[in-house]
Amino acid sequence: MAPSDTDRSPKTRERYIELAERQVIPHLGDEKLQALKPEHLEHWHAAPAATGLSARTVGHAHRVLGACLRRAVENGTLARNVTTVRKPPKVEDGEVEILNQDQVSAVLTALKGHALYPIVVLALSTGCRRGELCGLEWRDIDLDRGTLRVERSIEETRSGGLRVKSPKTRRGRRNISLPLHAVELLREHYKAQLELRLQLGLGGKPTIVFATVEGRHIKPNSISRDWLRLCTRKKLPRVSFHALRHTHVSALIRQGVDILTISRRIGHSKPATTLNVYGRLVEGSDAAAAKAIEGMLK
Repeated sequence: MAPSDTDRSPKTRERYIELAERQVIPHLGDEKLQALKPEHLEHWHAAPAATGLSARTVGHAHRVLGACLRRAVENGTLARNVTTVRKPPKVEDGEVEILNQDQVSAVLTALKGHALYPIVVLALSTGCRRGELCGLEWRDIDLDRGTLRVERSIEETRSGGLRVKSPKTRRGRRNISLPLHAVELLREHYKAQLELRLQLGLGGKPTIVFATVEGRHIKPNSISRDWLRLCTRKKLPRVSFHALRHTHVSALIRQGVDILTISRRIGHSKPATTLNVYGRLVEGSDAAAAKAIEGMLK
């Protein structure tokens, strides 16, 4: 029931099928498409909410159904797309998971020497997505200039395993300046990888920045799993690995970096997306703006 088999990645199609099977079909599967009415959608939207399912998930399922019905209208199978008549439940703006400075310090101290330490530091330093970090190769990093180039991402599906794909958005291919601490850490990480390869008799230079012992790509899901386990064991804030990306953006906003620069740094397709996700953080800096204007008026 995926909207398209040609313009979506395997992971996206897998997610669409999951939404259709778990959300759409159980509630609307007995209805004929031609007989589908707005009230059917109203009952569907209300049912998941009663079981604690988030409005965001219902909204995703609504859009999957809408894409399918839109194609049916285009093909002449249906006369109208009923999802355009009834909108999905409104998603309330939720607080994104962010670590404060003390929590970041606690995380870095607790992870020092752990295998996850380098990838956590780079996530905090660049705001890269988990899949982008897994796809990094040493040829993408210029340690002398202190820059990193995002060229690819690793996607994990239940059916097809790991897959190398292009970045999520057109602006996903991007150059990122690295802080000095991250550059020094990457130098140490490269040296450790090289020494390990020599010890194992593998020879040659390492290719993938964050790799298995054999030099293969790490599964993105395994990073999230190991991260949460470590947070629990070390009694650290139990937030998702993606919270490191949010924490990076939060730090940039606090330092007054403009939204356009932030948007390009983290690979959003447009600044409006960044504002949509982090708008509350930007609004929180409004007091500083008022103070700056006060200085000008005086």
